[in-house]
Amino acid sequence: MFKKGSKLYSIANTKCPRCHEGDFFLSHPYDLKKAGDIHKRCPKCDLKYSPEPGFYFGAMFVSYALGVALFVTFWVSFNLFFEDMNLGLQILIISLASIFTAPYFYSLSKIIWANLFIKADSSMMPPEKEV
Repeated sequence: MFKKGSKLYSIANTKCPRCHEGDFFLSHPYDLKKAGDIHKRCPKCDLKYSPEPGFYFGAMFVSYALGVALFVTFWVSFNLFFEDMNLGLQILIISLASIFTAPYFYSLSKIIWANLFIKADSSMMPPEKEV
């Protein structure tokens, strides 16, 4: 499932969508000065990460979906497992979780968006070693 050649591998390891070896981001998501900044090209296969101006504007829809998934997960969990929890406390916890996951979701949405439109090239990936 998370083997090289799968989109999940590229997303989970934030690697190039085509060769799955080069780093996609300049830094980790919580380096707030560089959060979400990507390399211009893949250091390994020279893929241009921004095929056209505004390519990553669509990633905001992915980020929105991730935020909604976070909200629904927390809301359902609170109502199933903590039925007596105060509504204000639920809103506070969900808000804090949203704030703290925002940089990660911003970066994650970009790599997901890139993987939706950039096809992996199996000829560029090194052969798997036999064990």
